[in-house]
Amino acid sequence: MANRDNNKDWDFYLRTLSYSARDSNSANDPASDPSLLQSVKKLYELCKAENSEDLVARVYPPVNKLYQRAVASLSQSRTSNGLLLLAILQFYLDFGEMVLHDADPSLRTFFRSCLSREFSDPVVAEATLDFLNVNKKKLLISFPTLLPQFFPLLLKLIAWNGEKLEKSFLKVFPGLMSPGSFLPLFPSLVDLPILVVALEKVERSPGSLIGNSIASIQKSTAPEMLLALMDEAYTGSTIGDGGGDSESEDSNTIDAADTLFLDLLKDENDGLAERHWTSPGMATALQAAINTPQSNRLKQILKLTPRILDVYFAITLRDVNNSLICALIPLLMSRNATVFPEKSFSYEIRKRLLEFMLAAFQRSPDFIALLKKPIMDRLGQAYDSPAKTELALQLCWAIGEHGGGGGSHKDEARELFESLELLLYENLSTSRLGLRQDSALSSDSETFRKSTQSRLLCFVVTAIAKLATHHRELLPRARVSLGKVARSRISDGRVWRRARDYLGLMNEPAICLSVLGPSRPSCGYTQNPGTVNWSAGGTKMIAHIPFYILGEQEGPPFHDFSFSDILPRR
Repeated sequence: MANRDNNKDWDFYLRTLSYSARDSNSANDPASDPSLLQSVKKLYELCKAENSEDLVARVYPPVNKLYQRAVASLSQSRTSNGLLLLAILQFYLDFGEMVLHDADPSLRTFFRSCLSREFSDPVVAEATLDFLNVNKKKLLISFPTLLPQFFPLLLKLIAWNGEKLEKSFLKVFPGLMSPGSFLPLFPSLVDLPILVVALEKVERSPGSLIGNSIASIQKSTAPEMLLALMDEAYTGSTIGDGGGDSESEDSNTIDAADTLFLDLLKDENDGLAERHWTSPGMATALQAAINTPQSNRLKQILKLTPRILDVYFAITLRDVNNSLICALIPLLMSRNATVFPEKSFSYEIRKRLLEFMLAAFQRSPDFIALLKKPIMDRLGQAYDSPAKTELALQLCWAIGEHGGGGGSHKDEARELFESLELLLYENLSTSRLGLRQDSALSSDSETFRKSTQSRLLCFVVTAIAKLATHHRELLPRARVSLGKVARSRISDGRVWRRARDYLGLMNEPAICLSVLGPSRPSCGYTQNPGTVNWSAGGTKMIAHIPFYILGEQEGPPFHDFSFSDILPRR
């Protein structure tokens, strides 16, 4: 009896699909008939329950024809096709092998032709992420390049729909990362707020964002119109069309076109494109975003982007090979100074960029030697902006902490040492100039500048001392450099006192190696910073402890000192 009822059910739903093909309205716009979606879902459930190849073979032809009609009607349809196509794609994924149907072209057609038009529909967006999560394992195994290829489109989806889809998106996100998408994905994540600004500009232009606005722009056969529309979407800068009569408000030409906008609004990954943040269009878009109240959507993406970056960096440190990580670090350095100019957002993004960079250097100190050239370039830009100063500070710390890449990279360490020397001497000269001009300059900005300069000098002095401790052949030059700082008596006493302390440490090899030496040397044992290997007293000088480093006391201690004060009790 149950089998007879099931036969009636699937026969009814098959007739519904066949009738829709003959009906002129349904044939031209299948999504306009809600019974078709219901029929496809019911047929899928019956095939799943019966597990019959005969039933699947009978259901497949009308379902496949319905998919082709729905795809063909996308450009003219006024109804959302996303849910119908997703239901058919689920049928393809589960039963494609039985009917020898390759789902790959169908999946790509859905992304290119449907989701590119309907990503801003919240129902379609949520259903798409649910579909990807349900089939995540199958997609990653059978179609490993699908999600990495369309990651720009999925970023548009989350940029537009915001925090309500965050959990679903973060579950899908690891699938977006592959060797081919890893590097292009990073700038796209950092630029999510700019993407929101662009999409909102498109929304405010004539016509709806849902349907064909962006898709038709991207598929335009006229490149000049394509660039003009993109520029209008980002900058809102239009001038009247100089030729002929104008039939509508959107028949305007753009004063200047910028390929940057086309790159940001693309749907597919086409490699790592250079983004010109100094372009007039970008400057205009950023200025407009700063001067206008933030939309709720922009506020959400400003909070969401750092959390997505956290996942990106966690996956990178866990799964990505060293070659790609090494290639990412220069890109990270260049983007450190070019992020969306919102105070809290820029702080959170830069904090994560620097933390990841230091974690990468900790994992693979060789990166410092391999990336010698971009590191030296960033040290030379230390005073261009506060963001570049902070990057230079962290690079100085990494150079010193990891010995310029390790003991096997002596040539690279020497070149990095020379860059630190140059930075030190440049700072010393400007510090002396500032000392002479103290009476004339007393503004808050000057105070901040001097404080930043002193902080940078402290980092440079420490890096020079640590690098010389790693590479003993650099000790004579380090003593000369630190001696100049110690004798300079610049306005900030922290700097010259630190240089003097390091000079004192260098006269005590065992203690110097303990305090400034590598935490994981290549000599076979681990030397934790801040501990003294007293067992080496037979071969190294460990007497004459420089008491002035204890509590920053100068000269002899003010109390009786004994080794029991610093040695742990047994």
